[in-house]
Amino acid sequence: MEKSHDKIWDNCLSIIQDNVSTQSFKTWFEPIRPVKLAGSVLTIQVPSQFFYEWLEEHYITLLKKTIKKELGSEGKLEYSIIMENTFSSAKPYTVKIPTSNRKDVRNPSVSMPIDLNSKNTIRNPFIIPGLKKVNVESQLNPNYSFENFVEGDCNRLARSAGFAVSQKPGGTAFNPLLIYGGVGLGKTHLSHAIGLQIKHLHPGKTVLYVSSEKFTHQFIDAVKNNNQNDFIHFYQMIDVLIIDDVQFFAGKDKTQDVFFHIFNHLHQTGKQLVLTADKPPVEMQGMEQRLLSRFKWGLSADLQVPGLETRIAILEKKLYIDGIDLPREVIEYLAYSITTNVRELEGAYISLLAQASLNKKAITLELAKQMIDKFVKNTAREVSIDYIQKVVCDYFDLPIELLKSKTRKREVVQARQIAMFFAKNMTKSSLATIGMHCGGKDHATVLHACRTVNNLMDTDKRFRAYIDELEKKLSIQ
Repeated sequence: MEKSHDKIWDNCLSIIQDNVSTQSFKTWFEPIRPVKLAGSVLTIQVPSQFFYEWLEEHYITLLKKTIKKELGSEGKLEYSIIMENTFSSAKPYTVKIPTSNRKDVRNPSVSMPIDLNSKNTIRNPFIIPGLKKVNVESQLNPNYSFENFVEGDCNRLARSAGFAVSQKPGGTAFNPLLIYGGVGLGKTHLSHAIGLQIKHLHPGKTVLYVSSEKFTHQFIDAVKNNNQNDFIHFYQMIDVLIIDDVQFFAGKDKTQDVFFHIFNHLHQTGKQLVLTADKPPVEMQGMEQRLLSRFKWGLSADLQVPGLETRIAILEKKLYIDGIDLPREVIEYLAYSITTNVRELEGAYISLLAQASLNKKAITLELAKQMIDKFVKNTAREVSIDYIQKVVCDYFDLPIELLKSKTRKREVVQARQIAMFFAKNMTKSSLATIGMHCGGKDHATVLHACRTVNNLMDTDKRFRAYIDELEKKLSIQ
């Protein structure tokens, strides 16, 4: 009995799943649909040209091996590009504003020992003699949960450690847990998620999130009001203390000193500390060595810039939460264009929704391109394919018409391949677009050119020098 195209593709997926990461599988293989099986040719449907090119560039070897294993040595794969999520409706968009973190305005002071808006910030919570526990409002944002935190290769260690801490606060080797990384990579989100999960699993524990700046201001007020002991005793009663941006303690000797004593007490009594910073302890300047050594007692886990798959997953999660449907090609374009951090990616997404809503326009790839160009105008300007070709031709003293011609002369072919290589690395153009600019070549020729250039860079020092010089010329423009 012959196998159906669905069965063949299911078998392929089971092999592929064992050879790629979970996030990559979800991003690049789950959206694929098998269409038909004609002899030894399996046709699969992919949602966009970009999607197809990414598979061809990154997974073609795996796909070939898998198809040949299922269909034999004659097995082939064909693509059908159908953009399912085309967005034709012109209805305006609405961005949901979360309401779950509103405070109860009927009695706002009942659960807040630290009134963050009052000048008298410290004294009030500590006036009851013999107080064992304080009903502390945790200051956590309910939207920053583990459910809303997208896991990827960039954050897997930090997330796993954070989740372990939330299951058993104070009872793991990750105490303190120091989460560090650049701006907008999810440090605050993850620290809130840990606190929220602890509150859910251990409702009897007192959890408090506070920024280093707020902690410092509270301490200064305590010194002014001669309430330092009350300040210290209050923080020593916390079961889970989350301090955001500890690097801002740098240069504040007295604040570091009081935090040192609070840290020691909490650690010695089995309480959990979660800290965030923009760099690891070894790189922190202006901090006391005794404090830095304590930061190293537990685990320091870094958050890195998310890869393309993780950026796509983050956008898809946002869309799901907001109940909004976007064309796949728009999601891909946003994720491909905004590479710096998650905060900028979400900012671009919100800006796109606002543009569409205010102008009553449908969200299309063209609108996304217009918005992204404005959104990233302060970053480095993208080099054009034409400019790259001009620089390469000037460098090798070739007329640009020759570069775009069909000639197979060795020096022209090499210059053309170098132009394709830089166009792929320095522009957001698709492989097909790059090929079209270079004399009507197809995407496979562009891929071959990029691989050839990479191989020559590794094996030919003189060729590597060409590339380095051209890269400098192109980065100056």
